[in-house]
Amino acid sequence: LMVKESGGGLAHAGGSLRLACVGSGDTLDAYDIGWFRQAPRKEREGVACARSDGTTWYKDSVKGRFTISRDNAKKMGYLQMNSLKPEDTAVYYCNLPNSLRPWGQGTQVTVSS
Repeated sequence: LMVKESGGGLAHAGGSLRLACVGSGDTLDAYDIGWFRQAPRKEREGVACARSDGTTWYKDSVKGRFTISRDNAKKMGYLQMNSLKPEDTAVYYCNLPNSLRPWGQGTQVTVSS
């Protein structure tokens, strides 16, 4: 199973973007789906996770603004990002936290003030 992210772009502060993560190969059902991001000169950090048991986790700074979801039948994961802030600017990646895959290129999210 491999995953690939897409959907980044440019948004103004307060705007919204939706990221998508598509799985290929095995089914996603048994895996947690995680979204990560890396801002310039910073380490990669976890942003949100949709666990295989249906529960979710969010980084404190995105709680109430970001929503993670998944569609196992379509092998898809999503990250809806609302009320974006300039500090959300980063390259965003999806991966499987309990079974990490090689990191892809990510998708750039840029939020202007």
